[in-house]
Amino acid sequence: MATAMLGAVSQGILWGIMVLGVFITFKLLDIPDLTVDGSFATGGAVAAVLVVAGVDPAVAILAATVAGGVCGAVTGFLTTIFEIPAILAGILTQISLWSINLRIMGKSNTPLLTSDTVFSRLGDMTGLPNNTVAIIVGLIVAVVVIALLYWFFGTEIGSALRATGDNEDMIRALGVNTNTTKMIALTLSNALVGLSGGLICEQQKYADINMGTGAIVIGLAAIVIGEVLGRLTPGKLTSFSSRLISAVVGSIVYFLIRAIVLQMGMDANDMKLLSAIIVALALCVPVVWERVQRRRSYSKGGEQ
Repeated sequence: MATAMLGAVSQGILWGIMVLGVFITFKLLDIPDLTVDGSFATGGAVAAVLVVAGVDPAVAILAATVAGGVCGAVTGFLTTIFEIPAILAGILTQISLWSINLRIMGKSNTPLLTSDTVFSRLGDMTGLPNNTVAIIVGLIVAVVVIALLYWFFGTEIGSALRATGDNEDMIRALGVNTNTTKMIALTLSNALVGLSGGLICEQQKYADINMGTGAIVIGLAAIVIGEVLGRLTPGKLTSFSSRLISAVVGSIVYFLIRAIVLQMGMDANDMKLLSAIIVALALCVPVVWERVQRRRSYSKGGEQ
């Protein structure tokens, strides 16, 4: 049980980097970018092929990040230049990436059992088990990514990007090219998704054509779970840095829930159903909680 929970935490942190990418498009731009399911697998495929070819595993992860960013740029190009609705553009890119990922790997999966990875190297140096190494690497990368995102969204272009999601007409009236901000957001988002895909690939020692299936669902679930936890926390964590951290925490909680349910004997084939239920509940809880708070405020007002 303890090993399963440790594995869930390590997976939650590594997938949490992908969740940060989904956070950028879903929460800042209000775009459910379905490119994610494809770009996650692209990151894993690129990392796997390069590692097998003898490229340094750290360089392979950087290449996976760039590959993910290119996938997001394609979606951004379709959305901004040809004015295809963002959700449809994401679907088109995702579908095409399935074939592209097959071309990259040359087959449906690529094992890394005999290849060195970032995780195996650190494990050999420290003697720590794989899950512990994954947690350490994941935390380091997550902290660096959150710090960089916090800095970037405090810059002029980052602030313009956030404003684009809040009120696109207003920020356009101020002279900001919203097509540029959308392109940057989609590229940055999928670069993080590709980074996560590369890390997951090296941690689990294989890449699979279907490894990104349902990634957007996991991302949305983690974001909403993190927000619910933030609202239930005394003082309500509403700062931008807190929202970024909550996204990763939500990912960890999501994978812990999955691990607990599997340990209780749930059929692994029902995991997609469970994921859908978790997302539905996570989306419903904030609405119900807001209604409860509103009724309480009305009741207090009546008493006065």
